Amino acid sequence: MTASQFPCAQGISDEFARILFGPHAEQIHGPWRRLFNGPRFAFQEGLSPQERTALSYERVRFVNEAVPDPVALATDIESLVAMHEWAGVVDAGMATIASIHWNLHVGSLLDHDRDGRDMYPYATMARIGTFLCTELDHGNDAASLETTATFDPETGGFFLDTPSPGACKWMPNTSGTGGAKNAVVAARLVVGDTDHGVFLFLTPLTDSDGRHYPGVEVRPLPQTASAPVDHCATYFHGVRLPFEAMLQGEHGRLSRDGTFTSTLGNPRKRFLRSVRRVHAGKLCMSAYSLGVTRHALAVAMRHSHRRLTSGMTTGGKVSLIQHRSHHAPLLSAVATIYAATLLHRDVVRRWTSGTDAEPEETERLAAVAKAWITWQARAVMTECRERCGAQGLLLSNGIAYQLAANEGTVTAEGDNRVIWVKAAGEMLMGGFTPAPPSGVPVVGRSLEDSGYLQELLADIERIWHGRARSRLRNGRRGDPLARWNGTVTPALQLVEAHVHRLAAEALLNAVGTTSDAQARAVLGRLHRLFALRQVKAHSGDLLAGGCITPEHVHQLPDAEEELIEALLPHTMTLTDGFAVLEGVLGEHPMLRAAEPAAEMVPA
Repeated sequence: MTASQFPCAQGISDEFARILFGPHAEQIHGPWRRLFNGPRFAFQEGLSPQERTALSYERVRFVNEAVPDPVALATDIESLVAMHEWAGVVDAGMATIASIHWNLHVGSLLDHDRDGRDMYPYATMARIGTFLCTELDHGNDAASLETTATFDPETGGFFLDTPSPGACKWMPNTSGTGGAKNAVVAARLVVGDTDHGVFLFLTPLTDSDGRHYPGVEVRPLPQTASAPVDHCATYFHGVRLPFEAMLQGEHGRLSRDGTFTSTLGNPRKRFLRSVRRVHAGKLCMSAYSLGVTRHALAVAMRHSHRRLTSGMTTGGKVSLIQHRSHHAPLLSAVATIYAATLLHRDVVRRWTSGTDAEPEETERLAAVAKAWITWQARAVMTECRERCGAQGLLLSNGIAYQLAANEGTVTAEGDNRVIWVKAAGEMLMGGFTPAPPSGVPVVGRSLEDSGYLQELLADIERIWHGRARSRLRNGRRGDPLARWNGTVTPALQLVEAHVHRLAAEALLNAVGTTSDAQARAVLGRLHRLFALRQVKAHSGDLLAGGCITPEHVHQLPDAEEELIEALLPHTMTLTDGFAVLEGVLGEHPMLRAAEPAAEMVPA
């Protein structure tokens, strides 16, 4: 495994890498892996938040220079998403700025009518793009935002205004740091007395010296706990925009005389079409979380093999990994991240296939997966940080910095809980039909049977779907909020059960893609460990529903322990399959100093 070439199947860890990154890993992931493995992206100690932000902008420009066609990157979703998997490992701020620039800004320009639009400033990064949608008073209800772009019939242009303090754009990267910037601003199109709904408007913010243009007021926000980015509150005071500033398309067109036409009669649908790149952003946020979490797991796993601690005999020393209390949570985390990575691959494949007859379902799946993956990343990185003790607190060790920045992914491109509530409502109102019971007698079925475990995950879905539907039917009449409040808890459990089943299914399907017998056996155990933990969490419902027997309930703890015991010899090969940035890993302080091997004794 070298820094110059993506791993190809030779040993078992390379086979795991092939399974995790796919047959085209060298083309899709290889360039990013090589780029971010270099010294230009090494962690720099002692920088202030402002200095770290300035460095992130410098690095984004270096990325732009390294990309053959920077504008086209915004439309190459596979490559764009892959970038996030590697960028966040070396610089969370850079990854955030790059995501906003390429996905939200350049992507929005390309998704709308672009005849005659000059993209050269983006090809050379003479200007960096940012995206201004949410407002202080309007976050998840962004369709209700207040910023206005009023059509001026005399000039054929627009006046961009912030009508109230709560309508300030909050919290985009709009400071003068980073040089010349353009923004895509979401604002209500007002023509005469008519409000046509929310559209996007291309708005210059700063010149090459970082000075804001007249009418643009920017107030830096206090430092956040996430990636160090120049978050600001932004106000517009009668900013003049030319006619070409409005991003138009079939969902909304305005003629130069002020005549408005649209193929969509619903203003909310127009808004959703305007900000469609937010949906692709969910794939990017998931990718960021997966990349930094795989790296954190690799760090924690290598540390656990190197760090010596007390054994069970006086004066004896063993490595941390030999303790069940240490390796059990790490192996459970590995199973989760394998499942999450393979689920993400499935969602991206479906997104980019171009053959999906139900795009709304794919967008919902991307949203559900984004929330689950970023939440799992938080839990796994927290576990990794703890398993590394005080050394895990050092930002230069590749865990704590990325863990804090991951909080941004939980909220960015749709707050996790809110998008799950939306998905839950859609699933209850016909967007999901649970699988029927298998009909196979439960007595005699084995917890070692992966097929049976998948059926149990489907049973959990069906149980929560039935509860949620019952609550919805029997809820308080005449009070929609009370009715939904009585439904939402089991409905969210349905969403969680749904994504768990899909992730387990993705991992199980991966077992069948390898002809290596050892790899198949290890991946099969990983799948069963991942599925068993979900089954154990819902064992009471499964038992009450006749899906498992009392004997199965008694077997669950031992079955999990046996899987952990069988997976223990493969801890390093599993995380080596993450194909992490070895140049970055080798610079982490806690992995540079070798442990004194002479002190090691058998457990």
